[in-house]
Amino acid sequence: MNDMTPLRNHRSTGSEDGPLNVSRRGFLGGAAALVLSVTVPVGRARAQAAESITPGSRVSAFLEIRPDSTVLFRSAFIEGGQGIFTAMAQIVGEELDVDPVNFTVEGAPPGPDYLLIGGGRFTGGSMSVRTSYETMRKLGASARQMLLQAAAARLGLSISELSTEPGRVIHAASGRAIPYGELADAAAALSVPTDVVLRDRADFRWIGKPVARLDARDKSTGRAQYAIDLKVDGMLHAAVQHTPRLGGEPGVLTNEAEVKAMPGVHSIHRLAGAVAVVADSWWRARRAVEALQVTWTEPAAATPRVMPADFSSETHKAMLKSTPGDGVAFEQEGDAAGSLAGAARIVEATYDAPYLVHGQLEPPSAIARWNADGTLELWIPNQAPEMFQAEAAKVAGIEPGKVIIHSPMLGGFFGRHFLYQTANPFPQAILLAKAAGRPVKLIWSREEEFLRDTMRPMGVARFRAGLDGDGLPVALDAVAVGEGPTGRWFGRQPDKVDSSAVEGIAGKVYAIANRRVGQVHVDDPAIIGFWRSVGHSMNDFFYETFFDEMADAGQQDPYELRLRLLADSPRHSKLLQAVADLAGGWKRGPFAAEDGSRRARGVAMASPFGSEVATIAEVSLRDGEVVVHQIWVAIDPGSIVNPAIIEAQVNSAVALGLSSALLEEVVYVDGMPQARNFDGYPILPPDRMPRVHVRIVESGAPMGGVGEPGLPGVPPAVVNAASVLTGQRIRSLPLSKLDLKGMEG
Repeated sequence: MNDMTPLRNHRSTGSEDGPLNVSRRGFLGGAAALVLSVTVPVGRARAQAAESITPGSRVSAFLEIRPDSTVLFRSAFIEGGQGIFTAMAQIVGEELDVDPVNFTVEGAPPGPDYLLIGGGRFTGGSMSVRTSYETMRKLGASARQMLLQAAAARLGLSISELSTEPGRVIHAASGRAIPYGELADAAAALSVPTDVVLRDRADFRWIGKPVARLDARDKSTGRAQYAIDLKVDGMLHAAVQHTPRLGGEPGVLTNEAEVKAMPGVHSIHRLAGAVAVVADSWWRARRAVEALQVTWTEPAAATPRVMPADFSSETHKAMLKSTPGDGVAFEQEGDAAGSLAGAARIVEATYDAPYLVHGQLEPPSAIARWNADGTLELWIPNQAPEMFQAEAAKVAGIEPGKVIIHSPMLGGFFGRHFLYQTANPFPQAILLAKAAGRPVKLIWSREEEFLRDTMRPMGVARFRAGLDGDGLPVALDAVAVGEGPTGRWFGRQPDKVDSSAVEGIAGKVYAIANRRVGQVHVDDPAIIGFWRSVGHSMNDFFYETFFDEMADAGQQDPYELRLRLLADSPRHSKLLQAVADLAGGWKRGPFAAEDGSRRARGVAMASPFGSEVATIAEVSLRDGEVVVHQIWVAIDPGSIVNPAIIEAQVNSAVALGLSSALLEEVVYVDGMPQARNFDGYPILPPDRMPRVHVRIVESGAPMGGVGEPGLPGVPPAVVNAASVLTGQRIRSLPLSKLDLKGMEG
């Protein structure tokens, strides 16, 4: 149950006569509007989809222009707070010539039109905008061209005599204007142009501007609908109780009859690794399922991914640290071994970082409804509709084309809503709806979510650096020990390194002539997954804090040493100087602040997801804890779509990065996580959030991501500053484990 088939194998391949796989809301919207599309029989459209559609090329799959000239846009990427719906409206609206404020955006259904990431689709990896930017611009420009053609025919004019202004075609010579909504039908009958001219960057009106978020009003007024809010007619509610240790199965239900008699209870069910109660409300279902007295049986032999009964996070960390070897090389430059042997001084250190949960606001849920025509409808939070469709079909025992996926906005995600099987409730909802003969809405309680969430893996990294007689690094050898999520879910080759296990250690931009980065793979017994910024979230902490150790050993200022090693990299040295300028100049400390506190600053750099980031943190110590006062972030994503969204993303990334550095840690004892809710898993409270300052640098490099890059630099910048104040190197997270009393100075 823990396998994950690669994305590109999950194209929609339903039979020609299968149901049209569009959302009910999308269908109703289309029926009420003048759809900018060519209407074809469903079967013919499906066959066309399977055989010949180039993703992102069919205007009709993405755009509907309504009679009032507003636009419905179906986004290939899911909105989860990252602002993607607004960014898509800006990009398409720029070329279509429609103000983004006149867009309504919803998640697109599964289908070949939306496989924009190398023939697949998922929302993650900070890839949505950067991978679809040019395609979406062409889509908008194509639609505009079709509208111009339709207007030219209607007016009996040459298309060269026409132009557009937001929402309408105009004939300047006569002063005539036709709203887009009046042209949509005629435009729909035209072929999509194959070659369109895109707007010059100098003429952009919305791209590059801080356009207000389209979803802000609904979210701030409670109108936004998440999966957990949705209802369908006649549905029942379900709650589950999972086996405390992964691999167990329900045995005897001691009080089954008593629970079945509880108010509102419809039925009790045994599931793989869980029991469920279906009732007329979720509260009644939850109370009943928690009242069930279950005897859990030990896993059968050869059951995959069983959590050992004696597993603990402490023993796993110790095992990772003691696992020897240089591992499989991922990156090699020069002669690291030889240079280390001849170095004037060797610096060595081992770092570790703990398991983390996602802890997203919206607990997982799923609504499943079996329809009379044999189709299955699912309303599920997800980051990859095609993958969920394919997996749901397997669970249901039907063709993928008979599974209709609705993808509501996500109440937080960053890797939580990928397809992890044991961590997704929809397979349970499908089975419960089948058994109950009615639609079922299943919500996992926060306690069940903490039990079954996929975690950021625990990681360990060993470093050795060689310094010359001037204290400058001439060699660096790094070995990451553990397992990465990419290898877990997409398959691992024994002789190759999982890039997600070393990203943030490999690919660093500093000019150290001799270096080697390797990985020693060690199976992680926990269910691991993708967490915000993935391997960078801990590997940049490892590398960038070791960098400061290396600098201190060579009696170098860490900022100046970074600048020196970036002398031949103008993009990065400029970014480092930009963050120092933003902070009012570099000063490491300790120094006295205006309030009399003793403070220090730490710096770090990271190169995640195609963007470059430099971070400075200013901290003090108070009552034995690290207090972070300010964080400055300079981010270079190459080019941008919406600076306000980037700034918001950096702020949220800082909050999450700081939370992980200061407080977060999943602790396993006896094969079970000890925290089952936030009372046992502290996260950053509002009064510990520092002031965040952001500077966006557009270098003109290829567009990078913005959702995750703001995070990796935060833990090392904070730890580097804290180490200045404590006089001790800190090599393990979170900082809350440390007793810093008496070090305030």
